Amino acid sequence: MKHFGVPERPAKLPNPVDTLIATILSQNTNDRNSYRAYQNLKSRYKSWKEVAEVSRKQIESTIKVAGLGKQKSSAIKKFLSSLKKRNDNFDMRYLQKMQDDEILNELTSINGIGVKTASCVLLFSLDRNVCPVDTHVHRTLNRIGLVDTKTPVKTFELISGKLPKGIAHQFHTNLIKLGRIICKSAKPLCSVCPILKQCKYEHKNIQPVTVRKGNGFLLLDSI
Repeated sequence: MKHFGVPERPAKLPNPVDTLIATILSQNTNDRNSYRAYQNLKSRYKSWKEVAEVSRKQIESTIKVAGLGKQKSSAIKKFLSSLKKRNDNFDMRYLQKMQDDEILNELTSINGIGVKTASCVLLFSLDRNVCPVDTHVHRTLNRIGLVDTKTPVKTFELISGKLPKGIAHQFHTNLIKLGRIICKSAKPLCSVCPILKQCKYEHKNIQPVTVRKGNGFLLLDSI
């Protein structure tokens, strides 16, 4: 999308294990809290091997700022345990030799890891042309009219394999920005939407919008 530009990517892609655990922590919370929980894990334990060896309750205590501590600590524990059994280590470089579908099946076979988490590993750590679908991506794609689905998983299945080569990172990142800033769940700011004319959403909110500044960011509000 020209409106948001092309998002930057790090020169070195993150480790797949790091990405997967960070994505688990990001579920149902904001970026600040999930990042704090991730940093708590990384600072308290020297390696994922060490995390795997402590109790689930210890992990839960360390990541409590991210919420859903019992659920997330259980998912992390099961994932690390599965990785150890499969490879006798905590390295996921073996995924690089696998096809996208194989990786999705491999990761989602672990209890607590869903399609969105697995697809984040594909996009952010393995540089595959795969677009993870969260609530923002799901909502915006349905409102725009590119899909007609009831769940993020169905949206993911419908768009998989249909994106132009190399577009997934920009597509995913900018749809999230669109969903958070403009195409909000309640009272979307349609009057300033860069794709207003193309959007098929039937309940557009075309009320005027004011722009104010807060904490270094431009904030948009409908009047």
